[in-house]
Order: sequence, then C-alpha cells, then structure tokens
Amino acid sequence: MTPPFSILHFLLLGRGPGEGPVAVQRDARIDVIRGLALLIIFINHMPGNVLAGYTPHNFGFSDAADIFVLLAGVSATLAFGGIIEKRGLAIAGLRIGARLWTLYIAHIAMFIIVCGVVAAAVTRTQNPVYVEAINIQPFFNDTFSALVDALLLRYQPSYLDILPLYIVLLAAFPLIYCAARRSPALTLLASIALWQGAVGLGLNLPNVHAAGWFFNPFAWQVVFTCGVVLGLAVQRGVSVPRLRWLDAVALGYVLLSLVAKVSSGNPLGIAVLNDWFDSVQLGTDKTNLAWSRLLHVLALAWLAIRWLPAGGALLRPAIGRGLAGVGRHALDVFCAGTVLSILGQIVLAETGFAILPQLLYSFAGITLLVGLGMFLTWYQSITLSGAPEIRASTRQASPSPR
Repeated sequence: MTPPFSILHFLLLGRGPGEGPVAVQRDARIDVIRGLALLIIFINHMPGNVLAGYTPHNFGFSDAADIFVLLAGVSATLAFGGIIEKRGLAIAGLRIGARLWTLYIAHIAMFIIVCGVVAAAVTRTQNPVYVEAINIQPFFNDTFSALVDALLLRYQPSYLDILPLYIVLLAAFPLIYCAARRSPALTLLASIALWQGAVGLGLNLPNVHAAGWFFNPFAWQVVFTCGVVLGLAVQRGVSVPRLRWLDAVALGYVLLSLVAKVSSGNPLGIAVLNDWFDSVQLGTDKTNLAWSRLLHVLALAWLAIRWLPAGGALLRPAIGRGLAGVGRHALDVFCAGTVLSILGQIVLAETGFAILPQLLYSFAGITLLVGLGMFLTWYQSITLSGAPEIRASTRQASPSPR
C-alpha cells in the first residue's frame, strides 16, 4: 500500500518510491478489458442490433470508446515511456513514428475496404441507403477529392473515426509524457484547461463532410492524458492506496449513472436535478466529452484497479484468455471488427432486422474476432520462441568470415 504522501509526491513531481522506473510485468487486466471493449465496439457499430441494447452505454455515461482511449494512454506509456527513459526521446520518436505509420496505413486500407464493401452491397441490392448510412456518398460523388481528404484525415466516414483520433493522440504522446514525468498534476490541469477551452471556443479539427471530427481530439486528449498518468504511476512503482471512501464515491457514481440511464425522469425527486437527468438520459456529449463521461470512466477505472486481480489471474479461465488475445492484438482485431460491423449493417438490413440473423451474425463475428486474437497470439508465440533457433540456423548456414 502506498501512503497518501507518496501519491501526492508522485502527482506533484512524477516520482515514485524508488529512484526511477521499475520493471513492469504485463498486466492481463489491460488486455482483457481492452478485448472486451473491442467486442462491444463491434456490436455497437451495428445500429438496430438487439445485443447493442445490453452494452455499457445503456447502463452508464461512458462506453467502450472511453475505455479504449484511456487504455491507449496506459499502453502508450508502458510501450514507449521506458524507451524514452532508457534510450532518449529521439529513439522513442522513431519507434512512435513507425507505429503512427502502421496506424495510418491501417486506417487508409480500412477506408478503401469499407468503400468496396458498400459499393458491392449497393450494386447487389440496388439499395443506395447504405451509402448514406455510412456517409460514404462523397467517395462516389467525387472519388479523387474524397481520397485526398481521406489521406489528409479530413474525411472520415461513420465508424471510421477512432483510428484518426488515436493517431493524433499518439503523435502528441511524447509531449504529454515528458510533461507528466515532471508533474502529473500540472499536466492534468493543463489537459483539462485545453479541453474546456476548446469546448468554449468551439475548436475541433476539420472534417470536410461534417461539423468536425466526431471525436474532438482537443477534448478526448484528457482521457488519453489520464491514461498516460496512470501508466506513469505503474512505471514509477506507485501502488494503489486503500481508500475506502474513494471506493464508495466511485461505486456511488457508477450506481447513480446506472439509475439515471435505466430510469425515466428524475428518480431521486430532487427538483434541482431535473434538467441534469433529462440531459444525461438523452445522451451525454460524445464529441466534446461531457464531464459525466470522464468521471464515469475514471470511476470504472478506479474500481477495476482496486478490485480486479492484477497479474495473470484473469487468464486462468478460457474466456479471460480469449479476451486477452483480442486485446493484445487490438489494431488487427479493431480493423477486422469494423469491416465485419459494416458488413453486418447490410446483412441485418437485408434480413429485415429479424432476431435470429442478428444473433447468428453477432455471435459469428465475435467468434471470428476472438479466433483472430487467439491465432495471432499463437503465431506470435511460435515466431518469437523460434527466433533464436532461426538465427542460429542462419549463422550455421552462412559461410564464416576468413
């Protein structure tokens, strides 16, 4: 248990109980929760799907996207923070640049595949509604301009807006991390100030076929920054204090969110809260990140850190290993899940949104995504474990220098 003054020391100066970063073992909680979030995103990206009525956004203020972005900040810190500490910002910048290029190529490839899927669906069904539903009509109206705008990330069809957000946030990671390791508290304050300033001034990145990016990076950077600070705490060896009062506050807020979402009107009967309950029941602001969303995802994160077993305990059941495989290969699974969800929208519409096809397609898609994660985990294990033998055999086969 970390004493409160150590937490304060970390928040003000970015220092943990030791002299520097500690060796961090992979925590299955990150992979399992991220894997679950990816499967939920797959379900939610099929509007009208009966299973979407049982996903988290119906029972709380935040949803899988908030969790995904928070964990992205944690993962970026654990993946690149150590490189910054050990090898410097220049080497880390090269690694981050390589990852950004991978994300960018994945986004463009997914854009082209989705356009192809929609074009094939319209051709086969003679139903142009799919073009409008996914906001893909600019691609067919002026293909060249749409491609240029897509390459510049100024055109994002519906459901293809998470990767551009992550690209921008990861590009800003070195600045956020370097600021956070000096003072996490000041970094969080600056992040909140940027968020609220952007909301007040109406700042957003341009989207030529919409009012702006669906996920406003100036707002969503605060979730990512919270993840960076959380990852930095892990990197510095700061353990979680046992604060029962904070457990109660977090649980109380989660329960309040649940009651608000499943009720109609004001369930507490407090007149001053009437307008607030009406607003959150209609839906919290996702583009500019409503305060209620941020507080909800942070409350969930606190409860997960406090009460989910750390280390590899979640990997013992088969479902935990399956979810971890999905979360460990998030980019591959997300891209496959997005394409499957777009195809699913077409399948559900063509079958009249009948319950049985919805369930069959949803479970088939989940099975494919989990299978993809497990396959990639297996493939990675055999290639990594076989690497020394491959290098050794290569050396033996090569002529020795004279």
